Amino acid sequence: MKKISDFISKNLAILVLVCTAFALFYPSISNIIKTSYVNYLLGIIMFGMGLSVRASDFKELFLRPKDVIIGIFAQFIIMPFIAFVLIFVFKLDSALAIGVALVGACPGGTSSNVISYLAKADVALSVSITSCTTILAPIITPFITYLLVGKSIDINAISMFISIIQVIIIPILLGVLAHKFLPKITEKLQDILPLISTFGIVAIVMSVVGANATKILDNLGIILVVVMLHNVLGYLLGFFAGKIFKLELAKQKTLAIEVGMQNSGLAASLATTHFAAYPLAAVVAALFSVWHNISGGILATIFRRF
Repeated sequence: MKKISDFISKNLAILVLVCTAFALFYPSISNIIKTSYVNYLLGIIMFGMGLSVRASDFKELFLRPKDVIIGIFAQFIIMPFIAFVLIFVFKLDSALAIGVALVGACPGGTSSNVISYLAKADVALSVSITSCTTILAPIITPFITYLLVGKSIDINAISMFISIIQVIIIPILLGVLAHKFLPKITEKLQDILPLISTFGIVAIVMSVVGANATKILDNLGIILVVVMLHNVLGYLLGFFAGKIFKLELAKQKTLAIEVGMQNSGLAASLATTHFAAYPLAAVVAALFSVWHNISGGILATIFRRF
């Protein structure tokens, strides 16, 4: 099972791409994996994250507070800024604007830690930034979303705050508690955690893509351009932020990966829960998940060479 789990997690990008294509041309899959399941699927992923969280993941905040704080600020400034620029430059309609804003406002994704390892970046720093931004998400994500699109769309920031607590913080805390009080069981689960997370990500993407297949095909060009620019510019500006603060190369790589790779599962969850009237918002998040897993692998290959 561990070998199967490792193989699938290493080939996540290919698996997500294949499943996305399947959902696009066989949209009836959404009748099986309904969009109403997205919150539960994300909760499972976050529970898995909680099982793997250790107190040592936060020690970097105390040992190297400057590095972690730079990462947190870079995460919550650069991606929202890029989102704002993309919304303005491409004059995106409400649905796409919401999707881009949500992706930009979310914390770093857990896959960034794997990519940091493959890229020979600072993995400890990566885990610390991901953990800290995830904990801050209930407050910061609704606030940034409101700043980006709140003037044109009615946003209930309190309701978003509660949703993030429910689908992110509570599952993580349950995972941490399970690891503490049921160590023998959770140790056995460690081997299949990548498989569980992969299943969750793929299921979320297939659900959202299948439910909106026609609209995706009608708007595929603009969505892909915006998603790719958001991600790649995040990598670039994250890397240069590390240079500006004169961090060493490994940390510059980490910042690039942390900034560019978002928790798009959370963005999809918020979109389906709070912006159901704008289904393309969730599509932006789903396709971001597809693309950043592909681009992350490419970036890791490049970074390994220097």
